Amino acid sequence: MLKQFGFVRVSAVSPELKVADISFNVQEIIKQVSYASNLGSQILTFPELCLTGYTCGDLFLQDILIKNAEEGLERILTETSKLETISILGMPLRVDNQLFNVAVVINKGKILGVVPKTYIPNYSEFYEKRYFATSQNALSKDIQLLGQIVPFGTDLIFKDKQDKDICFAIEICEDLWSLFPPSTKHTLNGASMIFNLSASNEIIGKYEYRKNLVKGQSSKCICAYVYASCGTNESTCDVVFSGHSMIAENGIILAESERFKFESQLITQDVDIKRLMNLRYKDISYMGVVNKEPVRQINFELTDTNKNLLREYEPNPFVPADELKRNVRCSEILNIQSCGLAKRLKYIGSYKTVIGISGGLDSTLAFLVIIEAYKKLGISNDNIIAVTMPGFGTSNRTYNNTVKLIKSFGANFKEIDIKPACLQHLKDIGHDISVHDVTYENVQARERTQILMDIGNKNNAIVVGTGDLSEQMLGWSTYNGDHMSMYSVNNSIPKTLVKYLVRWAADLSENEECKKTIYDILDTPISPELLPTDEKGAITQKTESVVGPYVLHDFFTYHFLRYGAEPSKILLIAEKAFKGMYTKKEILHWLKYFIKRFFNNQFKRNCVPDGPKVGTISISPRGDLRMPSDAESSLWLADLADLE
Repeated sequence: MLKQFGFVRVSAVSPELKVADISFNVQEIIKQVSYASNLGSQILTFPELCLTGYTCGDLFLQDILIKNAEEGLERILTETSKLETISILGMPLRVDNQLFNVAVVINKGKILGVVPKTYIPNYSEFYEKRYFATSQNALSKDIQLLGQIVPFGTDLIFKDKQDKDICFAIEICEDLWSLFPPSTKHTLNGASMIFNLSASNEIIGKYEYRKNLVKGQSSKCICAYVYASCGTNESTCDVVFSGHSMIAENGIILAESERFKFESQLITQDVDIKRLMNLRYKDISYMGVVNKEPVRQINFELTDTNKNLLREYEPNPFVPADELKRNVRCSEILNIQSCGLAKRLKYIGSYKTVIGISGGLDSTLAFLVIIEAYKKLGISNDNIIAVTMPGFGTSNRTYNNTVKLIKSFGANFKEIDIKPACLQHLKDIGHDISVHDVTYENVQARERTQILMDIGNKNNAIVVGTGDLSEQMLGWSTYNGDHMSMYSVNNSIPKTLVKYLVRWAADLSENEECKKTIYDILDTPISPELLPTDEKGAITQKTESVVGPYVLHDFFTYHFLRYGAEPSKILLIAEKAFKGMYTKKEILHWLKYFIKRFFNNQFKRNCVPDGPKVGTISISPRGDLRMPSDAESSLWLADLADLE
């Protein structure tokens, strides 16, 4: 079931409505609750004053409307009593000699609580103070409603009996637009979900403003925010409503209704409570100002019957799917990388750099970063000492691309054949050169790093590293070989993103020969080229055939480090994201491999060189990942036991 992974299915509905026709409205509400229940919705919210309609005006002062609203609520309670869904309804309610605009929370025939609106708009087209009192004027803490003693007030927090993190609170329309929305206080008191019953009309520009309000509050409060507004069937005397509903989570809109429809509009999505709570635990500033006002906790039992996840996941979480956003992101990343390097060069007072170019993606990106840093500093590219170091596995393709790339940018080209030195070293340590094991491979990686460091010393230059985040997560680097540099510009760039950055840079290039070379690099198989080529000089060693698909490992990395997701949950969402691409068996195999390598290689990450943090995930031991080198992976692997 999905509840164990922290998923709660929520819905927002803008129902078809007739102003002041409570019988019609009640029937439609019952219909929508039943429909949402069939979708597996566990909590459903309706708009503000949905039993009567928001635009009743002075009819709110009529006894018959208020009386029938209560009778309508009773009918809803009766006819939805066998449904598991928790429903939140808007209605007018008389309490303490006053009329309040309230949200009523019901479940299986019982009223769990009633929350009155706090901020009563009385400006522009709104004149609610003519009818409704603010919650601040309420006297009673408990009220009698339809024969039940019910908690009444804005201090109500609704919490699941089994999982304390599944917790929600309510605010009504204008409450969100106020300087200090009640939801801020509610979330500090543990609410991970906020439901807003609203009646927000449409004028030019209000749609985007309202959307940004919901996104902003869900981000600021690190919560799920479910917003339902009344629809086009409200009275159009002076204003028009659109039925704008949204489900947001930590600043991202997960679902949004189609506006300006006369029929009912219902949206449903699975919100991730564990993800939200993990973000709160990480953000120490979140509880920087503790709310000490007392709250009343209302317990409920959330039924867990959902097995199929509605939520969609991007296979490439580091790469925006939208091309425009992706282009903006690429520009931002290259600026961060190049500015970091430029600052380091200014500080050390030397503008010479050394970089090893292999004809692969990572070194190409690092080279492009140096070019951009030099542009910012007004430095000539001939200050770049670009070194190609052919070894036992260097292919004709990568060698030729390397030479073309370096020369097309006017860098200082240098070629050093490492084979003689490596053969001598293998002989010195008594290693059979016909045995192509890890020693055979790492000798080449360390020889290359030694050459780069020595050239750096000779020329008073800084050695720029090329390794990326994906390789460091897996420990796919030679300790004190390609693992080391003086400044590593790709430290927080995953392999899947490296590809897009390089392609983006190539697309912008005005040098056709350079563009052609980079495109061929993009099409070259990923390889360290440490094992001999075939008889035609082509690559035989392909990284992903050994360590697995980087697209999977980057997906694992994102959810593992960004949200602290347990492996079984990562498996669940990976199955959804890679459906039709990888089987569950394949994903599980590489997930176990990822966990083992991640834990076993922390000692390499604990001494990585400086480099700019680019995204939300970084493995720098100085900035983000403080992890012991000897931690056991058994707990994480056990979580995947019996999931074949």
